[in-house]
Amino acid sequence: MAATRITLQNRITMLMVFSAILFIAAFTLIQVNNQLSSLNRYNAYQAQLSSIIVKNNLEATIRQVSLAEQVRYLQLSLTELKDSNVIQDTIVFNTEGVIVASTVPSQSGSSAAYRDINKLRQLEDLAAENKYFIPDIDTGKKIINIFMAIKYDPNGAISYVTKLSFSLGNMREALKAVYMPLIYTAVIIVFAYLLLGYILSKVVVGPIHILNEVTKLIAAGDLSVRAKISTHDELEELGATFNYMTEELVKMKEKAENANPLTKLPGNIVIHEETDKRIRENRKFMVIYCDLDNFKAFNDKYGIAKGDDAIKMTAELFKESSQLKGNADDFVGHEGGDDFILLTTPEKAQAVADHITSQFDKRVRALYDKEDLGRGFIMAHGRDGEIKKFPIMTISLAGVTNEHRRIESYGEITNIAAEIKKKAKAIEGSVFVVDKRTV
Repeated sequence: MAATRITLQNRITMLMVFSAILFIAAFTLIQVNNQLSSLNRYNAYQAQLSSIIVKNNLEATIRQVSLAEQVRYLQLSLTELKDSNVIQDTIVFNTEGVIVASTVPSQSGSSAAYRDINKLRQLEDLAAENKYFIPDIDTGKKIINIFMAIKYDPNGAISYVTKLSFSLGNMREALKAVYMPLIYTAVIIVFAYLLLGYILSKVVVGPIHILNEVTKLIAAGDLSVRAKISTHDELEELGATFNYMTEELVKMKEKAENANPLTKLPGNIVIHEETDKRIRENRKFMVIYCDLDNFKAFNDKYGIAKGDDAIKMTAELFKESSQLKGNADDFVGHEGGDDFILLTTPEKAQAVADHITSQFDKRVRALYDKEDLGRGFIMAHGRDGEIKKFPIMTISLAGVTNEHRRIESYGEITNIAAEIKKKAKAIEGSVFVVDKRTV
């Protein structure tokens, strides 16, 4: 079973959604932490202020009443302070650890927690340093407890210990504070990411989709289609490059269709185009035409396969000479049979031709039998049907150039070449004859 295909647009959408979730989560975390910090600072300030108020109030209360009435008035004071929202949860216990007053009346008379009684010992130790407050944070319950020493006589021993408990900032309170800003921010982020996703879909996914569809059409054989992309960026440049590639494919297809099946070199149509191009551009050129001397006799004697070997050897020699002795933009074509053409510049022509003639005379010998090479000729039927002697093949090169006179067309070149080839073939051996006429 084939795997489910995920499109680029789906990937972009998932990336946008994931990014939005991360952004909202980060924003929420920052806002909640800030709110918690604010709540903690507020609660700490409230605790300090409440502690001072409670201490002063309770000490004033026990100094104004008799010892027997202290417990009742301490309870009344706690009740009034709680009703005034000065304190929340508070207990007062004596030096024996018994709770004598509490904001929760049911706790009165019970024993204080062992941990709370230990604070009494710490307060007694701190009394010598005139310190009467001990803060204690319960992280598990998110509560800050403040223990205070209450004295009947300012210069005497501790009479009671008051424990004030304050709730620290919690997540629920923090979320309540950022609830509406969080909703507004989340909505804005979602819409912003939707808009960004739409824009990305248009400017990125759209052009890629166009290129994908055009590629399929080209793969199906339609080389007339072009990608139309107008994004004014690298994607448009990619589309232009793609169109250029398609145009080059068209040219390559035309050349391939026109190429000689044996040598794979460009044929008559491309040869004509390349020559006309140089004429239009007013470039100085030399057209070298080739004719193999005694090729028909060789083909008759050794057969078509050997004749094809001679043709392919000549094609490789023309390409090699162009690469080694010519210019980077030189052109080699094959009109058919043993007729080849090479386009180069006048100053390179002699070196190219010399390489062709010298190498041809060396390499052609590999195509003959030892007996024929020893005799220096072969026996074959002539055009009149009679058996005649034919020398080892040579190559005749005819050069046509516009270096000395103006040439207007490809047809004019072929006419001149036909005359020069006759002169070249009249000369024994491999030669290069150039038309140097000025008129």
